[in-house]
Amino acid sequence: KDANPDIDAMVLYTELRMPGAGGEDFYRSGQNKGITFTKGIASEVVPNEGNLTLKFKDLILDEDVNYDADLVVLATGMVPNYGINIETAPAEDKEKEGEAKEEAATTATVPVESILNLDYRQGADIPQLVNGFTDSHFICFPYETRRTGIYAAGPVRRPMDMGQAMEDAMGAALKAIQALENAAIGRAAHPRSGDLSFPSFRKEGCTQCKRCTVECPFGAINEDEQRYPLFNEARCRRCGTCMGACPVRVISFENYSVETVGQAIKIVDIPDEFDEKPRILLLACENDAYPALDMAGMTRQEYSAFVRVIPVRCLGSVNTIWITDALNNGYDGVILMGCKKGDDYQCHFVKGSEMAHDRMSKIDDTLKQLQLETERVQTYEIAITDIQRVPQIINDMAATIEKIGLTPLKF
Repeated sequence: KDANPDIDAMVLYTELRMPGAGGEDFYRSGQNKGITFTKGIASEVVPNEGNLTLKFKDLILDEDVNYDADLVVLATGMVPNYGINIETAPAEDKEKEGEAKEEAATTATVPVESILNLDYRQGADIPQLVNGFTDSHFICFPYETRRTGIYAAGPVRRPMDMGQAMEDAMGAALKAIQALENAAIGRAAHPRSGDLSFPSFRKEGCTQCKRCTVECPFGAINEDEQRYPLFNEARCRRCGTCMGACPVRVISFENYSVETVGQAIKIVDIPDEFDEKPRILLLACENDAYPALDMAGMTRQEYSAFVRVIPVRCLGSVNTIWITDALNNGYDGVILMGCKKGDDYQCHFVKGSEMAHDRMSKIDDTLKQLQLETERVQTYEIAITDIQRVPQIINDMAATIEKIGLTPLKF
């Protein structure tokens, strides 16, 4: 249209979105230049005596339209590239002593599974979503990947134009600088940026079950020659998932351990059965669930006064012994609140919430051994915006306890 103002141009769209900087200005400039924007669904493009005919359904007029055009430009979707498209690569023979250097004319087959070839037990490449883009926490940490210290920028992360890609590259570079500064003094990367703690491991109690190595979302734990856990400090993000996975409780942090949280659970005053006051334990993820509860308090939302809240780094760090200890110490109910899981997960540590839900699904056996109702332990997925839902969950648990009665384990 800029080259020839006399040309009639039409944009056929289903949903018109203007993402990125300057997108809305670009749309307005097209309108001012006389470009027609039509809401419709294209069915086919057919040749017509040297020209093209676009057939589409006009969604505004609700009728079928044939539009004759000299040129049709299709807006194809952007898809990621899987590695590099190389099947063969030139190979050079090694120079032998006493022989003149010659260029080799042979070729060698190079199987390309990954352009990174990372040494991770989960694979040599960066984990990807079902559509092939790099996996990350798209809300809070869009540039990060599940490989600590590796950041994604540009169309490998999501579809974008050149302006957005430049801005994306700047953001990823700043995050990389932050990661280097933290690593130089032994601090963790996001989301627990600045954390100086590190998982400690007690070898004599380890059963070599491999649960910590398998369940670590970031591949920070390998195995040594004797099949004991081998921690990689540079990869660890201090989520505590390994601590929650360990059945013998030999993994802990200096400032966060099974014993520390266990003591916090036990120190709470538990009313005896004659007071007829229930006590509910709430283990809330510090990333989404705890802030949602905090905002519920700021907005004066009311919830049961019988609940006691203990924040945890991630729901994946919850060890089942905490649930058993709480019930044995007289808590009438236990609520676990973590981030959303699934394909559109919001867990800051990728799959901590999902693993916690899986572990808690097996807690029914413990409840049966204690001869308690299964309703006394509930697990929920919480978004940071659920400031009205969180108080309702607490009140529902209080109502459930009132219905089924206080625990018989009160001292």
